[in-house]
Amino acid sequence: MEPHLPTDDAALARLGERLARQRRRLDLTQAELAHEAGVSKRTVERLESGGSTQLLNFVRVLRALGLLGRLDGLVPDPEPSPLERLRAADAERRRVGRRRANADDGDGADAWHWGDEAGGAGDGTGASEGGTEEPAS
Repeated sequence: MEPHLPTDDAALARLGERLARQRRRLDLTQAELAHEAGVSKRTVERLESGGSTQLLNFVRVLRALGLLGRLDGLVPDPEPSPLERLRAADAERRRVGRRRANADDGDGADAWHWGDEAGGAGDGTGASEGGTEEPAS
C-alpha cells in the first residue's frame, strides 16, 4: 500500500461524510433517502458513518442522490490495448468483406446499370434519359 493513500476506514468515513453532505444539500432526511433508494434507514446510517454495506445498496443510494453517473470517473473504462485495437480493426475488415460479398450474390437482380436512373435530368446527376450528359449550369 502506498503511504499517501488513506486507510480503508478513513476512505469509508470520508465517503460517508460526502454522502451525508449531498443528502442534506438535497434537503432529505435519512429516512427519506432510504425510502427513495429502496434501502433501510439503518443502511443509510451505516453508509454515512463510514460503515460497510453491500455494493448494491451503495449504488442505490448514489442513484437516489443523483450521483450514480460519477462512478465512470471513479472506475473509468480502460483504453483498449494496441493488440485489442488491431484485432478489432481486423474483425471489422472481415465483417465488411463478408457484407460486400453478400451484397453481390450473383443473381444480378440488384445490379445497377447505365440508364437505370429513372429521374433523368431532374435527378441531380446531370444525365438525361438518353444517357448523355448535359452541361451543368
